[in-house]
Amino acid sequence: MAIDLRSDTVTRPSPAMREAIASAPVGDDVYGDDPTVNSLEERVAAMFGKEAGVFTPTGSLANQLAIRILVAPGEELIAETNSHIVRAELGAAAVFSGITTRTWPAAQGLLKASDPLEIARPDSGPYLVSTTAIAVENTHNFGGGTVQPISEIAALRIGADAQGLALHLDGARIWNAHIASGVSFLEYGKYFDTISVCLSKGLGAPVGSIMLSTKERVSKARIWRKRYGAGMRQIGVLAAAGHFALDNNIQRLADDHRRAKELAVAIAAIDPSLIDPAGVQTNIVGLDLAHLPITAAELATRTREKGLWISALGPKYARLVTHMDFDDAQCAEAIEILKKTLVA
Repeated sequence: MAIDLRSDTVTRPSPAMREAIASAPVGDDVYGDDPTVNSLEERVAAMFGKEAGVFTPTGSLANQLAIRILVAPGEELIAETNSHIVRAELGAAAVFSGITTRTWPAAQGLLKASDPLEIARPDSGPYLVSTTAIAVENTHNFGGGTVQPISEIAALRIGADAQGLALHLDGARIWNAHIASGVSFLEYGKYFDTISVCLSKGLGAPVGSIMLSTKERVSKARIWRKRYGAGMRQIGVLAAAGHFALDNNIQRLADDHRRAKELAVAIAAIDPSLIDPAGVQTNIVGLDLAHLPITAAELATRTREKGLWISALGPKYARLVTHMDFDDAQCAEAIEILKKTLVA
């Protein structure tokens, strides 16, 4: 069987998770009658100190609902240049919400509060676009799983308040940030007006994200969720997987982080130009192929032929992501495949 490190979204529900799915009490969520999804939304909101949450099928939708509520059409959201909202949501903010975006660049996506605050332009009058909100991604996917420093997040909140700006957290992998940093979910939550969290990446649920905020904002988001075609019925079967994931799969993320580090150390031993293991904080291993005569797509093809699937996310950028369906034996095998591929 192939070793699949394309993403942590490739996991499959365990037998115990499937049992939880099969036995979930359900109702019609459009009517607010599904007890399992209601309890999941309440549970996750409480984890982050928020009043309410709304379940969505995808992280992109959770992000888009949040920024739609924070930013009016024709106003501006600012985010890091390689953030998911900017690069991987297919222009949804512009297409669906009339939101314009501007970005700041950061090495490995690492947040420095001064970067967005220096380019923010709130209340710009009738002739210029006004900044309304700032988005932060934690961990930063295309930055290689970077954990954002809580000190910079706190400084950003102070600066945003001074300028009258809202803050959104794209917390798709906030579970990984918590395990790597020890910062509590409540601590992360108190700095942001809206938050999205994903259950189908490191936590292993088959589908689902949750957008968190005040009751008023979440009520508005529910209307937009329905308007976007994502009103769902008996989704307790999905929410039950989320409950199981929260019960069982947060602490085990440390194993994913350990294996990612092992991969990074082994790859650096082959060719130190590919990666600095010190920069691998969570479960993402990003390879810079700038000094190699092959493209990321060519490397992905070569490893796939040997039974290891990785992602080519740029001409010279390849990514490996560890997850709960990847064990120590597979890690050792993946290292051997990479050794044979990279020295060939």
